[in-house]
Amino acid sequence: VRELINKVRAVFVETLDELGWMDETSRKKAQEKAMHIREQIGYPDYILEDKNKHLDDEYSNLNFSEDQYFENGLQNLKAGAQRSLKKLREKVDQNLWIIGAAVVNAFYSPNRNQIVFPAGILQPPFFSKEQPQALNFGGIGMVIGHEITHGFDDNGRNFDKNGNMLDWWSNFSAQHFRKQSECMVRQYGNYSWDLADNQNVNGFSTLGENIADNGGVRQAYKAYLKWMAEGGKDQQLPGLELSYAQLFFINYAQVWCGSYRPEFAIQSIKTDVHSPLKY
Repeated sequence: VRELINKVRAVFVETLDELGWMDETSRKKAQEKAMHIREQIGYPDYILEDKNKHLDDEYSNLNFSEDQYFENGLQNLKAGAQRSLKKLREKVDQNLWIIGAAVVNAFYSPNRNQIVFPAGILQPPFFSKEQPQALNFGGIGMVIGHEITHGFDDNGRNFDKNGNMLDWWSNFSAQHFRKQSECMVRQYGNYSWDLADNQNVNGFSTLGENIADNGGVRQAYKAYLKWMAEGGKDQQLPGLELSYAQLFFINYAQVWCGSYRPEFAIQSIKTDVHSPLKY
């Protein structure tokens, strides 16, 4: 997975050189930020320790009873609040895992400039050491590109390489970024969802995710083609007469397949920052 991250990141840095709307000063800072993105993969090391002092300390003040469900819940809420308040007096630990290892998702943290891939998502169809690389690039590779791109979307672009809120864009680049963004807002705002009573997608609230989706699949595909051009040998899936490119895009589509009830679709199109899966 770390090799995939490095391959996709390298393509992202190269792609920045192709952007005619970004000036050289902003481009260099963007490339520097991309190279400074830190990654957390799988799970924190302490999880597999035989004598797990970290976990013991984390829950040492909790004492649950099997016949006091409500009280257990209150105790847990109180402990969570105390942990949060305690952090106000502590130095920020940039290596701290804030996501559970079993979560089937991935994340970008702008104030850490960090991407996180829990163990839960590092399994088929997203990723496997045994499956063709076309599937890996189309699966977790796209997710890697998606999370990297979040560092430069309408929110992430407001943070520098160290995770500090800082306007590092030139006026020229910022103006052209907004112009490009307006185009994407209009594009997605013209999409409607039949399952949601043909309501239109909100191009403004979904902008960040749409930028990340488009950047992610582009970077992953270019990284796969580059890997092949540099001598990478991939395998075919038996019984399927499909090209490597077709396998890439089929798995890219496969990992985002899903179904909705109409009631949820109506709620989702109004509140979700992600566009419907079909888009």
